[in-house]
Amino acid sequence: MDRILIIGSAGQLGSELSHALTDIYGGDNVIATDISPDNLQKLDFCKTEVLNVLDKDAVRALVKRENIKQIYHLAAVLSATGEKNPLFAWHLNMESLLFILELAKEEKLDKVYWPSSIAVFGPNTPKVNTPQYCVKEPNTVYGISKQAGERWCEYYFQKFNVDVRSLRYPGLIGYKSLPGGGTTDYAVDIYHKAIAGEHFVSFLREDSYLPMMYMPDAIKATLDLMHAPREKVKIRSSYNLAAISFSPKEIFESIKSHYPDFSISFEPDFRQAIADSWPDSIDDSRAREDWGWSHDFDLKKMTADILQHLPSYSF
Repeated sequence: MDRILIIGSAGQLGSELSHALTDIYGGDNVIATDISPDNLQKLDFCKTEVLNVLDKDAVRALVKRENIKQIYHLAAVLSATGEKNPLFAWHLNMESLLFILELAKEEKLDKVYWPSSIAVFGPNTPKVNTPQYCVKEPNTVYGISKQAGERWCEYYFQKFNVDVRSLRYPGLIGYKSLPGGGTTDYAVDIYHKAIAGEHFVSFLREDSYLPMMYMPDAIKATLDLMHAPREKVKIRSSYNLAAISFSPKEIFESIKSHYPDFSISFEPDFRQAIADSWPDSIDDSRAREDWGWSHDFDLKKMTADILQHLPSYSF
């Protein structure tokens, strides 16, 4: 079994991906790391270690000591949080990626996974069925760092044969962790408010369409890509990935069919400008053709599943 290191494992994606990888590889072969020891307490099903990805000596020592063969590098400052401290967001997002790619080259790791985002697109990108290859002029530091990261990933594959793989995630929705500072996080928080019987204030307009994906589909896509034969992975920057697109009004209506008294108001803030620069929908035909990607959840099915399971989670 490969030994797997997950960096940034306590986030929305990382916590669920850690579970999935442990189910496949076993708890002794998965090392989940995070900068906060408190965040690691919920990951007691696998090995855990406190780790700052910017501490290069510590990361290198762990990789050597644990005989790591695959790295899932998930640590990042997300879009809305990054706009509050752009220099730090750039520093963390880019310095950590470059170090992991260089480490993969030096240690001859089998595979590296690094997530990109629809944030690489910008206001001049085609907004409907955004193609794999198109104009990308991101206007957030998060998007700029992801665009630059895609170029570095492709570079390390072409120049040094580092088997790095990536997906451009849409907004990810899950019920097992709290929102983490992204522009699409309204679609996570809204379910928490509905369950709690609270009024929801949307920071996006009611008609703001964004590409979204339920977390089980995101985990499935990630594992499908990482388990695909090397020759099937033909795009080494990052694959477009899609499932569903909806507006705040539509997700509200899907919840209201279960909670008739649920209420909403719309008070757009600075995140509206970020959302306006992103696509309405994504063309992910290359992922479907190259390695057989397909999604399972639409909005109705996702809402029913979240409202069934979320009450059993306490935060």
